[in-house]
Amino acid sequence: QVQLVESWGGLAQAGGSLRLSCAASGRTFSSYAMGWFRQAPGKGREVVAVISWSGCYINYADSVKGRLNISKENAENPVYLQKNSLKPEETVLYYCAVRRAPFQWLNYGSLGAYDYWGQGTQVTVSS
Repeated sequence: QVQLVESWGGLAQAGGSLRLSCAASGRTFSSYAMGWFRQAPGKGREVVAVISWSGCYINYADSVKGRLNISKENAENPVYLQKNSLKPEETVLYYCAVRRAPFQWLNYGSLGAYDYWGQGTQVTVSS
């Protein structure tokens, strides 16, 4: 089993930076990839970026390419999400998720492709 805990969310200033952490625990040795998702108020959950468990492969959603960075040092470390120049409309709830088995990368943005989800962490960007 895998447990995920997102952290480092909270209040940020417009123009400032965001850095989130997702820590995985449990039987993660067979996991394949970890993704970050976001959900704005009244909106659906959408993928932001996905990174392979080893950290060697990354895929970003078209809507965020060039705007943020996902990283992890190795398979045992937490995964991070970094974004600069925050805007007020980027007040959203962020979730991390884990895909346990290998999958078609084409499906990286599908909510159903992930086996475990964190509880979410709120990021509020003040104007």
